[in-house]
Amino acid sequence: MERTLVIVKPDGVQRGLIGEITGRLERRGLKLVGMKLMQISRELAETHYSVHKGKPFYDGLITYITSAPVVVQVWEGPNAIAAVRRTLGATNPTEANPGTIRADYGLDVERNLTHGSDGPETAAREIALFFQPEELLTWSRCTDPWILG
Repeated sequence: MERTLVIVKPDGVQRGLIGEITGRLERRGLKLVGMKLMQISRELAETHYSVHKGKPFYDGLITYITSAPVVVQVWEGPNAIAAVRRTLGATNPTEANPGTIRADYGLDVERNLTHGSDGPETAAREIALFFQPEELLTWSRCTDPWILG
């Protein structure tokens, strides 16, 4: 099973979309194995977004992600990274496919509601930034045979 990180960004929290975003991922068949509401520190934000350091949007991104609470989640399932990214939609909401979270609720690339890991190595690094191993659960759902075969 693959695990991936999702962040409901400040705009998603402020707009009351935590439940909608979480529900869509649950209905997709993914399993939630960790979740917390938190305020991201500047230091954590800079570590998380270090790949973007030096880009024109970096400072604004750091200011934005630290501006209000976020919800960080870890989701598990077969091909969880791809499943999450398709459910979230393209980074730019105006280019996202209809029916995705970003297409349905977003208008601006800088306020695109969510972050999702883009690959296995990134997911492992990001999960470790936000969660201690003991904060992630391993559990079975009674619906797993109906979802996973």
